[in-house]
Amino acid sequence: MSIGKILGDAWGLYTRFFTRFILVAIPVFLVLGLVNAIVGLAADEGALAAILWALIGVAISLIGYFWLQGALVESVRDVRDGRADLSVGEIYKRVQPRLPALIVAGVLAGIGIGIGFILLVIPGLFLLTRWALITPSIVIEGRSAGESFTRSWELVKGASWSMFGLILITVLLAAIAGALISALFLWLPDFLDTWVGSVVANSLTAPFVALAWTLAYFERAGAGTPEAVPAPDVPA
Repeated sequence: MSIGKILGDAWGLYTRFFTRFILVAIPVFLVLGLVNAIVGLAADEGALAAILWALIGVAISLIGYFWLQGALVESVRDVRDGRADLSVGEIYKRVQPRLPALIVAGVLAGIGIGIGFILLVIPGLFLLTRWALITPSIVIEGRSAGESFTRSWELVKGASWSMFGLILITVLLAAIAGALISALFLWLPDFLDTWVGSVVANSLTAPFVALAWTLAYFERAGAGTPEAVPAPDVPA
């Protein structure tokens, strides 16, 4: 698996379909950014308000984050042929039936990777690498939450170092770009700088990371595998 080729292809699709990816990402990050900003303010309003908003924030974040991850994967599948055939609404509708599996797999993976990081970091990095393709396995192949772990493990096997390198590069690039973008909004009042900065930074960086990881999935899966399982029908 060539990291350079994947990054180059990801950048090409990102710049060509820049507006499409931003339109997919920004609605979710607008909501998540607003909720996170409110949670931050609620911390000054007392323990009860802080706990209530924290619970609301967790629930909304779980649904929004994993729905967005699935939508970005579906967006990559849509534009790989050089055309954007689906509307933003159609993309989210295609992913909606897979949302429960995405949430369950995402939470379980987060717990497993978190425990791995506690155990001297290396186990966490290993699991992060082997489970990096869980989302495309669910969205593109229609796998269940449990099956997605096995499928991702199989896909990454034999290319673990390349996948780890791709993860490391894309995460570092996203973190640096996100920090620089967020810094542009520090002059705003506290509530707005947190909200606007996170929305803009995440909306610009998350699609590129999703592009790179999803293209890695297609390369590892091979021609024909993604099309073996049709995408869910869009509800009428």
